[in-house]
Amino acid sequence: MATLPLFPLNVVLFPGMQLKLHIFEERYKLMINSCIEANEPFGVVPIKEGREVSGPIATSFAVGCAAAISDVQRLPLGRMNITAVGQRRFHIKDIDRSKPYLLGHVEFFIPAEDQPELVRQYCRFLRPLVIRYLEVLTSKEDASFDPQQIPHQPRAIAQIASILLKTDNAQKQELLAMPSLSRLLLTLVEIYRFETLLLNVRMSPPDKDFNIGPFSSN
Repeated sequence: MATLPLFPLNVVLFPGMQLKLHIFEERYKLMINSCIEANEPFGVVPIKEGREVSGPIATSFAVGCAAAISDVQRLPLGRMNITAVGQRRFHIKDIDRSKPYLLGHVEFFIPAEDQPELVRQYCRFLRPLVIRYLEVLTSKEDASFDPQQIPHQPRAIAQIASILLKTDNAQKQELLAMPSLSRLLLTLVEIYRFETLLLNVRMSPPDKDFNIGPFSSN
């Protein structure tokens, strides 16, 4: 069991993902300064109910991601711009409200590498879908990317696919909380197929049909 200061935000942070924040509320200036002095991470927890800024501390989901501060820009009045990088998923087991900000007693976890054959199979399905998804997105933005940068390893492709996905926080939170790597990969395959189809339809002429091919888990 570990203790982390918690930062409720309208964002789902994944391991390896970069997060930029402007720190201006007194409680979070205090929290971030404490993390910097102790060289310790804080926990990003997606908001379930309430406001990100001002007022009572928002109600958050029970699964979040630890964030290590990698860069700090000091500003007048004690404000800061910080860059943090996602580290490890955690479950909140208990909350300490004794400080102006929340402290969480947490347990870290990673999605269990169960069912190796299915993990490898879903990984083979997912990689070309991620590449196709990025091809559609970058063509829309007149940009480019190198498909060789998309990893082949199951845990690595699950991580990058979760970060790259442009979808709502509820779906991202579901991915963050997945306890099983095989289930995480299968869910990502299903989401990427659907999202790529939607992108193709949105970007195509009205009379053009798109088919991104059959999929079978067998």
